[in-house]
Amino acid sequence: MIRSALLIGVLAVTLSACNSEPDPVQYGSNPNLPEAQRGLLPSMKIPRPANWGNDLPKVPEGFRIQPIATDLKIPRQTLVLPNGDILVAEGAGGYAPSLRPKDIIAGFIKSLGKSQVEGGDRLTLLRDADGDGTYERQGVFADGLNAPYGLALVNGAIFVANQDALVRFDYQDGQTQASGPPVKVADLPAVINHHWTKAMTASADGRFLYVGIGSNSNITERGMDVEEDRAMIWQIDPRTGAHKPYATGLRNPTALAIQPGTGQLWAVVNERDEIGPNLVPDYLTSVREGGFYGWPYSYWGQNIDPRAQPQDPEKVAAAIRPDYSLGSHVAALGLAFSAPAMGADFAEGVFVGEHGSWNRSVPVGYRVIFVPFRDGQPAGEPIDFVSGFLVDDGNTRGRPVGVTVDPRGALIVADDLSNTVWRVTRN
Repeated sequence: MIRSALLIGVLAVTLSACNSEPDPVQYGSNPNLPEAQRGLLPSMKIPRPANWGNDLPKVPEGFRIQPIATDLKIPRQTLVLPNGDILVAEGAGGYAPSLRPKDIIAGFIKSLGKSQVEGGDRLTLLRDADGDGTYERQGVFADGLNAPYGLALVNGAIFVANQDALVRFDYQDGQTQASGPPVKVADLPAVINHHWTKAMTASADGRFLYVGIGSNSNITERGMDVEEDRAMIWQIDPRTGAHKPYATGLRNPTALAIQPGTGQLWAVVNERDEIGPNLVPDYLTSVREGGFYGWPYSYWGQNIDPRAQPQDPEKVAAAIRPDYSLGSHVAALGLAFSAPAMGADFAEGVFVGEHGSWNRSVPVGYRVIFVPFRDGQPAGEPIDFVSGFLVDDGNTRGRPVGVTVDPRGALIVADDLSNTVWRVTRN
């Protein structure tokens, strides 16, 4: 039966690849939103893994890129510590069962674009002791974790968002290994875990942690009961573990960051699938406390999704339009505000890691972009900052996830397909 389903999936992919998928203008505050398209199977194609060989990713003129760690075990997010050391969260999670034949097909298609390395469930520490750009020390800071993802350093402690709990390690500057087992701060929703990643950032004053919790389905096909405490951002007191919903209706908030100078929380969010190659745009947005962002009832403000039943007109009317569309199905998984040390052309704005699409016959994403800001808001088209992952035969040599700006003037990029951490610096 599974074999038959996979054959149907391959046929669907072949047919969808014969159809053109024109890309409407989907960047910025007013994206082109075409009519929804629904069918027995959505468009599905994912690039297969390819080797880098002697090649490197492409970066803008005046910059260079180098791998600073290889042979990792599914690197997801990174954290630059005060002394310049880099922590890397490695792991893979989720245990949601398939509900429909197309879930089996989609799962198979997605698996073709993943690393076959087992997730490390650990934090790896990288150190460049002499400051020459070569991280000569690579060792395990802590292991035995459960699909770690979000990282934050607050008041002398490293906080880690596992797929099921927020935990804490005491930390002293220069420490290379955890001094003991992690201390649980708070449980995080983990039943089913259709979207398992738990993104995290800390408020500018360190009083709160913000944790992104994705939905347990694409569009409530598992029922609303399993969506309790999902599709939202929690605000957590790191001292007590007390938490509350900070914002809701965010289908899968995969990366969070605090804007320098303002303290404003921003997020990138992966939107819903299966209504066409150009719906629904993933987005970058400032996050309002108490705000509702549409999922599951509507998207991009008041565009109703009839698949979510029963509808809630009051929720739809209250849905906030995001600030900036990134394009549909790019799968943004990384977010970091830039700094003047990155150079005048890239001093004000955000870097976004785009893991890449599966719900299209023409792949999109598979790159790191820079979204320029002006007066504290996104302004202008995105700029390719790290690209060259996709190759001419339709395969890919990497899939960017987390991005982190080192204040000394470097962009750190986690790549969970080639299992590499890349470092981009100005020449």
